[in-house]
Amino acid sequence: MIDVSLIRWNEAGLCPAVVVHAITGEALMLGWMNAESLGRTQASGEAWFWSRSRGELWHKGATSGHALAVESIALDCDDDALLVRAVPRGPTCHRGTPACWDGDTGGIVSALDRTMHARRGAEGSYTARLLADEALRTKKIGEESAELIHAALRRDDAALAEEAADLIYHLAAVLHGRGLSLGHALSVLHARHGQPHRGQAL
Repeated sequence: MIDVSLIRWNEAGLCPAVVVHAITGEALMLGWMNAESLGRTQASGEAWFWSRSRGELWHKGATSGHALAVESIALDCDDDALLVRAVPRGPTCHRGTPACWDGDTGGIVSALDRTMHARRGAEGSYTARLLADEALRTKKIGEESAELIHAALRRDDAALAEEAADLIYHLAAVLHGRGLSLGHALSVLHARHGQPHRGQAL
């Protein structure tokens, strides 16, 4: 818990809060918090901010459903900036993208999710074809799974890595075809971490 009395608020009573993905480390957004929004965030476990444009408290995801489940909050060395580690429930940016910054801000998983989003409807794109055709997505995920199994049985490590990459790509397409993302799958893994699952802990 952050003691609000320790924070060096600016002249408007606000403090910048950088939100990063708790699993991938991707930078998701920059928001502003005041004492009340910080208090609500810590009490509820979901991110609250102060909207400077509207001049009111803002519960992230209250309208879109794309909330941020907060795992931890840290105060920087100068006591004037917050780092919020959270697991997003859907896109973070109002544009429908995983993050508010363009480019790779968190690794290949986030980059692949962004590529899926960007290629939707792109003429001549294989990714666009996959996203537009559920039957094709289903067929390809089956084919890639079988090829992965064959590579594993042959003990061909190079082929196994190649087939695993193909399977992950097509898995991303299956998820995005349903309005989900690899980030959603990672969030489920994160929630299971250290927890019993079907009789066993991960």
